[in-house]
Amino acid sequence: MRACSLLAAAALLNATPVLAEPDPSAVVAAERAFAADGLALGIKRSFLKHSTAEAILFAPDPVKAHDLYADRPERPLPPLVWWPLWAGIARSGDLGFTTGPATFGGKENGWYFTVWARQADGGWKWIYDGGSRSAHGSAAPQGSPPAYLAASTGPKATAGEAMAAVRAAEARLAAAAATDVPAAYLAVLSGDARVAGSPAVPATTPAAVRAELAGRARAIAFSPLGGSASQGGDLAWTYGDARWEEGRKPSRGHYVRIWQSRAEGWRLVFDQILPVAEPSS
Repeated sequence: MRACSLLAAAALLNATPVLAEPDPSAVVAAERAFAADGLALGIKRSFLKHSTAEAILFAPDPVKAHDLYADRPERPLPPLVWWPLWAGIARSGDLGFTTGPATFGGKENGWYFTVWARQADGGWKWIYDGGSRSAHGSAAPQGSPPAYLAASTGPKATAGEAMAAVRAAEARLAAAAATDVPAAYLAVLSGDARVAGSPAVPATTPAAVRAELAGRARAIAFSPLGGSASQGGDLAWTYGDARWEEGRKPSRGHYVRIWQSRAEGWRLVFDQILPVAEPSS
């Protein structure tokens, strides 16, 4: 009887696939390959090689990378160097991100942020690339092992269900941010969230996050533009317009966010606002 029970249990284990813990190292490897090609091939060819046809960046408003770079002439530029220090990936292994410091010509050039999507052939290409003006501070040097976002603890969902939930969360955030930005964010940020956008070092602790939020306008009008969710429905990225006033002067920019499904609901784990410098009159 015991032997039969053991055989039955073994058969059940063999028939039930065991899901591996999501491993962000694949996204980190893709980012490092992209950075290496940036030095070997130049900005134009490396950006086209590693991005999808629909990938976007802000220049200063959203534009497809392939439209921006396709007709841009090749020209020598100082070396652009960047390296990942924080990364995350969906449970389904098809959507991820990395962020870290960047230098241009050997000088600090803010912190980049890239969203990656796994392709049909198993490789990775980015679907968004940009960065904030944040200072490097005591950032770890190139080649250092990155920290990883903890895996999602939320329930299973489809990509469509995830995006519907994230859009609803963003609508609530936008409604609250119209009058009280810090309170709006603190209601949805995870305890391990990272927030960036100012010249300060990206905020990685609750105290630093509060300071970063306090430096933003008290009221911001957010309007969604796009984004996507993982096939497993646990990770999503979004971007959109942001408008506020500095004194009585209208200002604008764009936000980029990462949302993760957790046991307590959808939480914002990354947020940055990228101001648009209006041309001087």
